[in-house]
Amino acid sequence: MNAPAAVPRRLIVAITGATGAIYGIRTLETLRRLGSVETHLLVSTAGWLNIQHELQLDKAEVHALADVVHSVRDVGASIASGSFSTDGMIVAPCSMKTLASIAHGLSDNLITRAADVVLKERRRLVLLVRETPFNLAHLRNMTAVTEMGGVIFPPLPAFYHRPQSIDEMVDHTVERVIDMFALRAPLSAAWRGMRGETD
Repeated sequence: MNAPAAVPRRLIVAITGATGAIYGIRTLETLRRLGSVETHLLVSTAGWLNIQHELQLDKAEVHALADVVHSVRDVGASIASGSFSTDGMIVAPCSMKTLASIAHGLSDNLITRAADVVLKERRRLVLLVRETPFNLAHLRNMTAVTEMGGVIFPPLPAFYHRPQSIDEMVDHTVERVIDMFALRAPLSAAWRGMRGETD
């Protein structure tokens, strides 16, 4: 009897209508370089507007970065079912509308349905929420997603690694997000503590 085929490592990547489309694009680029992860891409209508405005990329260029591309209207897609195995989902960036829909379980398009599936199957969901300042509705929605097992990961730049460019700040955030899925050896360098005088 033949052994069942191994299930590939899979990640869902969604880009929604908040500023910071570069985070989603860089996530796809980084996963493509890893070469061992099958990526499933979703982009909302507002997400496309931001990609074109912020990065001047067209749909063909973005689609080429993913292994599989789904329409946000295709609620019958493979990733809408828990029987389709994935390692989880990254929403980068995550708009407040998408956050609210996930927090309230609306499943009103394939992005929020896929996120709902990831949560119900106890897989990892990471939301790079982009808004400032937060109002109380935003904070309550982030709390609700956290209580359901999701990870709220605002893409706040770090400076301890002394970045020399915006690209380095983006890369650091994306590497830390991908490291949360333990797909391979960590991409981001571990903090080794402060050196020098401490008193």
